[in-house]
Amino acid sequence: MSGDGGGKRIGMRDVADAAGVSTQTVSRVLNGYPGIRDATRERVLAAVAALDYRVNNAARALGTSLTRTVGVVASDAVLHGPSAGIAALERAARTRGRWITTAYTDSDDPADIDAAVRHLLDQGVDGIVLVAAHGATPLEGYDVPLVPLYGESGIRQRDAAALVVDHLADLGHRRVIEVAGPADWREALARTGGVADAVDRRRLEQVGRVEGDWSAASGSALADAVARAVREGATAVAVANDQMALGLVAGLAARGLSVPADVSVAGFDDNPDAAFYTPALTTVRLDVEGEAAEAVARVLGEDAAPPADPVLVPRASTAAPR
Repeated sequence: MSGDGGGKRIGMRDVADAAGVSTQTVSRVLNGYPGIRDATRERVLAAVAALDYRVNNAARALGTSLTRTVGVVASDAVLHGPSAGIAALERAARTRGRWITTAYTDSDDPADIDAAVRHLLDQGVDGIVLVAAHGATPLEGYDVPLVPLYGESGIRQRDAAALVVDHLADLGHRRVIEVAGPADWREALARTGGVADAVDRRRLEQVGRVEGDWSAASGSALADAVARAVREGATAVAVANDQMALGLVAGLAARGLSVPADVSVAGFDDNPDAAFYTPALTTVRLDVEGEAAEAVARVLGEDAAPPADPVLVPRASTAAPR
């Protein structure tokens, strides 16, 4: 911590940077571990004194791995996907005798995410899972493992999006428009990749792609663009999450377009309300519990069964084109 002057909070990372060592080395010096070179120990203690760093229990525990805590960095946690992921991580950590501590960010700025990661490092977490990770978020260069909830490749997200397009193609749709998530999100990029894979494989025509921010409001705001695509011959929409699909369906209705009579709409996530939309929303479900268990195992260096394959959930919002 900082001194009593109310200045910037000093953390273990600041001490490590000042001494030119890792946070693990700082913790070992503070915990009196043997085997630390005298010169290294002196640099660390000098940095502690210069920065007026006050050792807390979490910092002491880091050196002996007693925190038994997994860190989680989350942004946009009000959305269903991130909030469901955080809850699943909590359950997965508990099954392994751990707890989670979460640092929320209000911004997508990689610098803010980095600050949240370093805050968790100062708490002595054993590893960190990124929920709703952005493409620019660095995954290396930290003293503990750092992994995205859905893996670096996002392969199951990609496969899930392809399932949606396959479903639309099986119904007879040939011209599809995509409502994508923000292009700087790993999940959005993976889902867009899955749409492209299936469009190419099924020899469909993708007549456009518009981008929302995951919210129902953004889906509604994109209804004009989607309505134009429908007038130009698109018969189906692949939407990157259920909340945007909800807003889109409402926006299309306000413009005189009925789902699925005029255009089919499919979402992604199978959030708890999707079955109660009007019409009930076709979507795809990920094994979030399995993804969380795998992520926790990865940061702890343990084994876990792979998550189940994604599952298509067909409902009333998709039908054969007229």
